[in-house]
Amino acid sequence: MRAAVLYDIDDIRIEERPIPEIADGEVLVRAMASGICSGDVMAWYIRRKAPLVLGHEPAGVVAETRGETGFSVGDRVFVHHHAPCFACRACTRGEHVQCAAWRPNGIDPGGIAEYFRVKAGNLRDTLPLPATVGFADGSLVEPLACVVKSLRRGGVGAGDRVYVIGLGVMGLLHVLAAKELGAEVFGSDFLAPRRDVAQRNGATAFHPDEVRRALPDGADVVVCGPGTPAAMEAAVDAAAPAGTLVMFTPFPPDVAVTLDSTRLYFGDLRVVGSYSCGPDDTRASLDLIARGVVTAAKLEATLVKLDELPRAYADLAQARIIKPIVTFDQLSA
Repeated sequence: MRAAVLYDIDDIRIEERPIPEIADGEVLVRAMASGICSGDVMAWYIRRKAPLVLGHEPAGVVAETRGETGFSVGDRVFVHHHAPCFACRACTRGEHVQCAAWRPNGIDPGGIAEYFRVKAGNLRDTLPLPATVGFADGSLVEPLACVVKSLRRGGVGAGDRVYVIGLGVMGLLHVLAAKELGAEVFGSDFLAPRRDVAQRNGATAFHPDEVRRALPDGADVVVCGPGTPAAMEAAVDAAAPAGTLVMFTPFPPDVAVTLDSTRLYFGDLRVVGSYSCGPDDTRASLDLIARGVVTAAKLEATLVKLDELPRAYADLAQARIIKPIVTFDQLSA
């Protein structure tokens, strides 16, 4: 089979790999669509994992099972690359991403490969895709689930003013999901084409320099998309009294962030991190996709074939496209 292997951010190769062999209680999936994550183009973040087979947003069709798995050959599925144990203290508190089993779980060798193995543990967060959900839309379950969690941790509800800083794919997913919650959504980006997509999806979009005009009283919840000190400082400045700041993207380990403590303290501001997503989030995400609230078309995603992935990766890194999704040849009947 063929797989996309990242050796460095400017060195991605389509290589031949053996089809993974599955053990008892495992499933082999033929990939049908898998997105390139915006986190995969953060050089400091992805280089520490290289070399690796890219892809953790896959949707596909079960090609083989062994033992009791709860799935059958031909089932259409979304597969989460992480899954918790559901039994530890973190899991019982609903903090699934803090489970000790979280990181050791994974798909083999990765989602941007023609076939991948799903370990028994990961079947706990493998979901059947409804027949009405296309594979490209199904590949959005994981990134959208991260947004579902972000908005939950931010406490977003109907009538809230939500300000999204950065209107790449994750920012646009925040726009769509926050609108569905009944929030009034604002967003900023330096790039006009991204602002235009956000506008078409119901947000009030503007250049970051115009935030005081657009939000003179601040926002109840500010989602800081870019992992930069400047963006985080802008998030603090844009928060309304007693507002919440959601740190959605990490900063490089060697980058220090200095925030105005008097603004945080006297403004009663809350700062929360939001990392990844759990099984409750993936189920809520799939529901949004099944209802058509979020689709690849609304994000103006770019569908590419496997051989086109290196170019699509570069285009994403240079902000020339919003969301590349690798699609594989359809199964024969």
